[in-house]
Amino acid sequence: MIDERAPGLVLHSPGGTRFHFDPGALCLELLPTGGPGPYARYEVLHRPSDLEHWLGQSRLGLPPGAVRISDDQLAAVRTLRDALWRLTAARARGTGAPAITADHAVLNRAAARPPLVPQIAPDGTAAAPLPGDGEQLASTLARDAITLLTGPHADRIRECGADDCYLLFVDTSRPGRRRWCSMERCGNRHKVRALRARREQHEA
Repeated sequence: MIDERAPGLVLHSPGGTRFHFDPGALCLELLPTGGPGPYARYEVLHRPSDLEHWLGQSRLGLPPGAVRISDDQLAAVRTLRDALWRLTAARARGTGAPAITADHAVLNRAAARPPLVPQIAPDGTAAAPLPGDGEQLASTLARDAITLLTGPHADRIRECGADDCYLLFVDTSRPGRRRWCSMERCGNRHKVRALRARREQHEA
């Protein structure tokens, strides 16, 4: 059973199976919404309301209306997401990003703006930030990305070990041995394939 309160997202596989995916960082939660090149077919951020919906699903957990998003600001968040895809994928694969300088500039421009302002509720719990806009959201995401890419976990950005899965996550586990986007999906699929292979070998 999926714990809806756990950090991360509830995603759907191409076959329609729901699974929990915790990439370990806010900025990486943005990547499954689409991306550059082959990831464009997964695009879900078509309207500002789509980004508002993602905000409610993300670890920010913001209610509708907490962030006002214009069409131009939505486009800026998508540009930020695409840059982040290239930078984190290059880090995970140990390769150089083709436009790494330009992508760093995208992050830096967004981060230079004021971020969303966190708030505390009367009961001491986190509250929705003061009404903000898409530019502040982009700044919050860019700052989180810069902290990740320049911090102690930068070398723990991983790509899922499944051949047909390209989800990215940061391995924050103590041993640093996380291989799968989700044990519910790719981890279990690997176990099933390994078990089948052992049975076939035994029966041969």
